[in-house]
Amino acid sequence: MSKKQTIYDVARTANVAISTVSRVLNGSPYVSKGTKERVQKAIDELDFRPQVNARKLARREAQIIAVALPTFTTPFFNEVLKGVKDQLKETDLDIIIYNTGSENSEESFKKFLDRGIPDALLIFSITIDESIAKRLKNAQIPVVLVGTRHEAFNYIYWNNYKGGYMAGEHLVKEGYKRIGMVRSHSKSPVADSREKGFREVLVEKKLPMDEKFFVTGITRKHSGYSEEAGYESVQIMEDRGGLPEAIFCTNDAQAIGVMHALKERNLRIPEDVAVMGYDNIKTSKYLGLSTINQKMYDVGILAINRLIELIKSKDTKLVQEEIEPDLIIRHSTRRS
Repeated sequence: MSKKQTIYDVARTANVAISTVSRVLNGSPYVSKGTKERVQKAIDELDFRPQVNARKLARREAQIIAVALPTFTTPFFNEVLKGVKDQLKETDLDIIIYNTGSENSEESFKKFLDRGIPDALLIFSITIDESIAKRLKNAQIPVVLVGTRHEAFNYIYWNNYKGGYMAGEHLVKEGYKRIGMVRSHSKSPVADSREKGFREVLVEKKLPMDEKFFVTGITRKHSGYSEEAGYESVQIMEDRGGLPEAIFCTNDAQAIGVMHALKERNLRIPEDVAVMGYDNIKTSKYLGLSTINQKMYDVGILAINRLIELIKSKDTKLVQEEIEPDLIIRHSTRRS
């Protein structure tokens, strides 16, 4: 096997300094045409291939983007990550994914930072307290938050209050009067905003807000945003005295569990009980599930593009954007 050629071999063959070879490789304008041609000839003769990482290090460019998120096994985060991954194909950046876990994600994220700061960071759905904010600012790296907000950083945030409001408003317009809700286990700005928007519609329309229909499943996996939790919620409502006319679920996974439980009881959807989801994962289309579209794939692309802009421009101007949800009406709630 022939010896792998190095930058030192190129410099020796071209009879120039190593720094001159480095400048040629990095496209520096401060090298004469003759010297460039001599160095390029040596590169061609030796079939020299510079290491990408070494060139990036010389330029102090970002090499590795870290993506921190509570889980990558749910359809929601799968879709967001797909947008990130597809867009990264257009770059020569590498990516590492850190799963903080749904429980105590903030403390887990701090431990991740203890192990070393990446070149750039995307943070999904992790609350940024002041201790985390201080560490990120001290690191002086490009950071984009998604699904969470902090005044000191670039962020992309979903309008969860509006999404919850739109879900409730749709069910009321369809004529449902006794409406329940499947909640998550987590007390977070996301969960609280969706529930606040939903409840506000019921108050405005002077509809009964029966707390026995506002339930949380038993299973704590993914903080209760799971099929199991939705499935269990139907039994919990029955144990409390019956089922409402419609059930709003705070994500599509819960709604799928609810639909399965209703079908086991030979109840028709939506004739006996309507079901409303949230997220618009791909499966919801094929189940005929009405839902709130969060545009996860598009947000993944938007997030990585924003981070790449920060890496390239070193721009310190903050861009903080709120994503407006869309109502998707399908068979599971449509009466007409």
